[in-house]
Amino acid sequence: MRTKLTILVAVAATLVTAAPALAQIEQVPPPRLKWSFSGPFGVFNEAQLQRGFKIYREVCSNCHSLDLLSFRNLAEPGGPGFTEAQVTQIASEYKIKDLDDKGNPIERPGRPADHFPSPFPNTLVATATYGVAPPDMSTLAKARTYSRGFPWFLIDVVTQYQEQGPDYIAALLKGYKEPPPGFKLPQGGHYNEYFPGHNIAMPPPITDGQVKYDDGSPETLEQYSKDIAAFLYWAAEPHLVQRKRVGFQVIIYLIVLSGLLYFTKKKVWHDLEAPREMAHGQDPSKTAL
Repeated sequence: MRTKLTILVAVAATLVTAAPALAQIEQVPPPRLKWSFSGPFGVFNEAQLQRGFKIYREVCSNCHSLDLLSFRNLAEPGGPGFTEAQVTQIASEYKIKDLDDKGNPIERPGRPADHFPSPFPNTLVATATYGVAPPDMSTLAKARTYSRGFPWFLIDVVTQYQEQGPDYIAALLKGYKEPPPGFKLPQGGHYNEYFPGHNIAMPPPITDGQVKYDDGSPETLEQYSKDIAAFLYWAAEPHLVQRKRVGFQVIIYLIVLSGLLYFTKKKVWHDLEAPREMAHGQDPSKTAL
């Protein structure tokens, strides 16, 4: 009995000692938010994407690249809804490194076909500037996600929940807090409730009133976090609306095809079985298929 009590005390002491370490590696699931693009019939909100682009342009682009996105994507259907003239104007405000006709390096105004330029010439410069190279945001909303665990991942298949990335990004921007007692935060780190390990190198990037909106939307961290998360999800999957539309059309096609195949099968087998049944003296009209 004394041996069992000793073992229980030792286990309890181990758990107490390991609690801070476990707290540093766990990931807190972010709260689920409502998005206009969720579900099989969801679409992006153009006004929200334009506000999110404004945040990226004025805040995020100082550190983060968007290498896989071209300026012309801003005018494509299902996106922010900019006109071609607006896209041309936006692109011209960026400086693009290029070569002239003689092969000499130059800087020229951007064109709609150009990709968004990186704020750093290479990864070494970015690492030297911040200690850690800021990640590219092209696919950030698809890459930065979290595990929902069993049985939620099965339920997500039925409900078509695919918004873990935007939920995580929105929660991350609002998750900066003072570290709890006993939490060891490395020098230069910042405590974030939703970041894995809770230690993030990026300081709080945006605060209330930092970005001015033209459409009267609230200029709050709550609104900023939703707008930039929606924009980054569109950047990661700019053809989401078209994909959903094609998927719905394919489902309708498969349903119709299945019906045609079923009735074709009944017709073919009825014609094959009728002679055999008549040869045995049976009434084919009374024979179940």
